[in-house]
Amino acid sequence: MSSPSNALREIEDLPDLGITLSDGCRLSARVWRPVDASDDPVPVILEYLPYRKRDGTIVRDSLTHPWFAKRGYACLRVDMRGNGDSEGLMADEYTQQELDDAVEVITWVAAQDWCNGNVGMMGISWGGFNALQVAHLQPDPLKAIITLCSTVDRYADDIHYKGGCLLNENLGWGATMWSYSSNAPDPMLRENWREIWLDRLENEPFLPSVWLRHQRRDAYWQHGSVCEDFSRLNAKVLAVGGWGDAYKNAVPQLVENVPGAKGIVGPWVHKYPHFAVPEPRIGFLQEALRWWDRWLKDIANGAEDDPEYRAYLMDGVRPQTWYLERPGRWLAERGGATSHLPMETLHLTEDGLKPAPAALSARVRSPQDCGMAAGEYCAIWLGPEMPGDQRRDDALSVCFDSAPVAADMDIVGAPKLRLTVSADKPQAQIAVRLTHVHPDGASTRITYGVLNLTHRDGHADQTPLKPGEPYDIDVDLDHIAYRLPKGHRMRVAISSAYWPLIWPSPDSAELTLTAGAIDVPVRHTAGDDEWTFPPPVADPAWEATSLRDRSNRREIVTDLTNGTVRLDIVDDFGQARDDDHGLINGGIARESWTIHPDDPLSANGRCHWTSEMGRGDWMLRTEATCEMWSDATHFHLKARMEAYEDDKLVFERDISDKIERDGM
Repeated sequence: MSSPSNALREIEDLPDLGITLSDGCRLSARVWRPVDASDDPVPVILEYLPYRKRDGTIVRDSLTHPWFAKRGYACLRVDMRGNGDSEGLMADEYTQQELDDAVEVITWVAAQDWCNGNVGMMGISWGGFNALQVAHLQPDPLKAIITLCSTVDRYADDIHYKGGCLLNENLGWGATMWSYSSNAPDPMLRENWREIWLDRLENEPFLPSVWLRHQRRDAYWQHGSVCEDFSRLNAKVLAVGGWGDAYKNAVPQLVENVPGAKGIVGPWVHKYPHFAVPEPRIGFLQEALRWWDRWLKDIANGAEDDPEYRAYLMDGVRPQTWYLERPGRWLAERGGATSHLPMETLHLTEDGLKPAPAALSARVRSPQDCGMAAGEYCAIWLGPEMPGDQRRDDALSVCFDSAPVAADMDIVGAPKLRLTVSADKPQAQIAVRLTHVHPDGASTRITYGVLNLTHRDGHADQTPLKPGEPYDIDVDLDHIAYRLPKGHRMRVAISSAYWPLIWPSPDSAELTLTAGAIDVPVRHTAGDDEWTFPPPVADPAWEATSLRDRSNRREIVTDLTNGTVRLDIVDDFGQARDDDHGLINGGIARESWTIHPDDPLSANGRCHWTSEMGRGDWMLRTEATCEMWSDATHFHLKARMEAYEDDKLVFERDISDKIERDGM
């Protein structure tokens, strides 16, 4: 008979449990499980990532997995093939090999004498993605998943493309993986660590080159996009997201399309909600435990009767590049997420946003540096990453303001802009921001959307514009829950550039707007919280000694000699030594994005990652650099990897690439 879920059990921590796959590749798992699990088998919670359990995710793992284990679960944190302390090589993200390996792991663990045969998957970002993708394959032991900060559509809603525009995060995150996956295993766990390390350095792909070869939504992106067939998601799905994160749309999409799915969206950036910012945090571990108890232990706790969609309605506040807290209240929706909520339509006119259509004739040709107030595409490193005051970007756009609203307006869902537009070039892009205009003119971004106008009929193909010909287009803005206060105004700001969030079109296009309206989902005004979560709890924090403090820097620099504008980003993650096994880890990420306001072909992105790892007097370091630029017909890439042992260069590798632009 299984132990009650609220009876704490003594657990053991296995740092390197080997799982040998059918092709002989050994994966390394860290396992937290009850010491008596072989006598009293438990369900398994799997988190399966490339992000290095030994030093990469150890902070969050320490807060999370032991907590579940003490309550009657075995938690496996598996380094996927080619990463951390596992063997093999990783070719790309979300490959069939990656997913097949996960199915093997699930099948293997379900057969162990300490497992009751039921498995759940949980993960944030990459782990949230592959939890959905593995559930799509329907391995029999996988009964439930909790997916956080993920997507159902790899083309439309990941770090590569948005609205058919190339996201600069394609280079930025590619640089991150170029660094992460080129690091060595811990020699304490792998005697052949040097052989594994050199093999990785030689073979680790520079993924931006791969992703740039698929500029349309082709079979490459359809693979792993569970929206291709939601009906295959038989595992019970709890989806979690944050309004400060890039992945705002998956939660309502899963709730609307997967029977029995539940969704929670808070004010958070790209973090687990029991330690995320901005606050308020929630008792995510307790919420997750109810989900696991219901679907992995068959405990009748009513989790299936919770509201389908619980979203945090943020009060409209002044713009800041970072928030520690967002005031607001929790909403609870039954019978879906937001598709049932009514739309309020406001028309774009020469006199602003109006309830009835009227004449419109407006032109915009934004300088190429419009968008410097956009913030990070995916806020994750806890620096000043949020969109700040939008007034500068608004001044470089065409803007349509509403009258002051007569009462608080709760915007809950995904606004849509319908526009009649022409361009003077065959390629053009459009960025649309919905902002909250304060009485003194400050402008807070509520939500936004972008569209490559050659993708106006869909992302599977691209069709050049006929200059001067008007087109009816739709621009979908991201989901949000935001209260516009009484007496404040709503603004629609439209620009023809949004740097450095998206890569510019080859030519600077002028857009002419002749008709338009925005549909805004408006919910009845909420009073107090409609749902109450328990307070956040966690297991004791990772015990480590800080050797270098963390710091974050964002600077916009205008060169008054040549007119270029540059955003410099430096995220120093500090350096720490594990108090248990002594492994030292640290790193610094640097990005620089430069453009001339008058020249889209001046766009340039550079990234430089330093990764540090060692023990005692021994130290490894990698320096991973890359750069991207373009001309009218091609993207150009170059990257370099240098690896050092005790400051001696032991490996170097250079890559260069040239990829044709395909309507981008």
